[in-house]
Amino acid sequence: MLLSHHYAQDLPSNFSSPVTPKPSPNPQIIALNEPLAYELGLDPHWLRSDEGIAFLSQGKRPDHLSPVAMAYAGHQFGQFVPSLGDGRALLVGELTSKTGEMFDLHLKGTGLTPFSRGGDGKCALGPALREYLVSEAMHALGIPTSRALAVITTGETIERETPLPGAIIARVARSHIRVGTFQYFAAKGDIKSVQTLADFTIQRLFPTIQLDDPKRYHALLTEVTQRHASLVTQWLSVGFIHGVMNTDNFTLSGETLDYGPCAFLDVYDPMKTFSFIDQHKRYAYGKQPQIALWNLSRLTECLLPLLNEDEDSAIQDAHSILHKFDSSFHHEWTNLFRHKLGFEKKDEKDLQLLEHFLETIHKGKADFTQIFRTVSSENAVLHNDYRNVRECVSSNQGYIDLCQTEIMHRLENETRSPAERLRAMKATNPRIIPRNHLIEQVISAATKGDFSPFHSLHAALKHPYADGNDGFDAPPHPNEIVEHTYCGT
Repeated sequence: MLLSHHYAQDLPSNFSSPVTPKPSPNPQIIALNEPLAYELGLDPHWLRSDEGIAFLSQGKRPDHLSPVAMAYAGHQFGQFVPSLGDGRALLVGELTSKTGEMFDLHLKGTGLTPFSRGGDGKCALGPALREYLVSEAMHALGIPTSRALAVITTGETIERETPLPGAIIARVARSHIRVGTFQYFAAKGDIKSVQTLADFTIQRLFPTIQLDDPKRYHALLTEVTQRHASLVTQWLSVGFIHGVMNTDNFTLSGETLDYGPCAFLDVYDPMKTFSFIDQHKRYAYGKQPQIALWNLSRLTECLLPLLNEDEDSAIQDAHSILHKFDSSFHHEWTNLFRHKLGFEKKDEKDLQLLEHFLETIHKGKADFTQIFRTVSSENAVLHNDYRNVRECVSSNQGYIDLCQTEIMHRLENETRSPAERLRAMKATNPRIIPRNHLIEQVISAATKGDFSPFHSLHAALKHPYADGNDGFDAPPHPNEIVEHTYCGT
């Protein structure tokens, strides 16, 4: 195991705070991601030992160095909070994988830290299982994300609306440096720390950028902007709603982080939200691109003094970089949704066709995942038979016929065979996603001590594009529809 402590040791002490968490009464591993453990150079057998469980539940390192709570600020639902920090999480250190890549090991639910702000620092079992399932599903879907290494029950009872079993989730990510980390120091006027953090971030995440390049901060902002334009596009392509796109959850690495009140679309609705906190729909499905740009603007404000000594020139440089977000996003979005309908070549009328298809399924109240998978079926692709597609909409079925005509006309420009197109579409449109009602069923069973539904769903989610008849692809029945999700704090 190659375990380093760079964030804690290479950055000044005001970036983090050492914490020694108390041991849990009865820590038990209920889920261990053994393939990921092997990738990270960790021995699953050791992780299941008493020493390994202490490592995963307390951050107890073999070298006895203390894990740290990271300091950061953030805009939460548009309101700036100057000091947030890891209130219920710890950075144990950095693991170097067998391929030489470095990953943070982060534990959530370990107890109080200096940043707990009155909370208990604990995590209930439900949110830990949600993050494990959804983050691993996102990885299987090919979307940049933090990953789940383990879920450990603690033997404690956590007081929320009702008493709940306690848990800790161990996750890994390329980095936990966030926009909020930069905001923490920028809000204090500590430009030296902003520059120190920017250089550390470049060295850690963007090694192709030279630290002696006078334009390195322009390059950093450009890279982060492009990564998030791509990330949000991928979210939209699978119907994912992050739910809490605060700047303290917005990573410089371009990975999806924090799966508290997240959810996936059932019926397609651009203004859909699930998070109970998001009463004003700030983070609705269709608003996520503009929020990503808003968050990037907050990062840019922190970096302005580093872009140019002249403020007007710095602002001009910043605008030039941020303007690239729209073009990158629209290019990525059009490409992804073009592929979802089976088009390989570009056509200037594709955007109009895609918007018409989405408007049709919105009016027809179609299940987002189901209708795109049905458009990818053998009947639709090989035989131009859209009867099953038509059945995916509950009203305005005739409009699907018009979409079919447009799609058939557009396919005249394609050179791939129908069989090749079928394979490509099935690899683009997932059959299964971590549907909200299935997650709730898993959590309900687990809180009663039955983890078999969790393991069954997790196994299926590893292969989201494969055909199957496990029932996990079915939309919820009316009595199963989940209206709200919660962050678990």
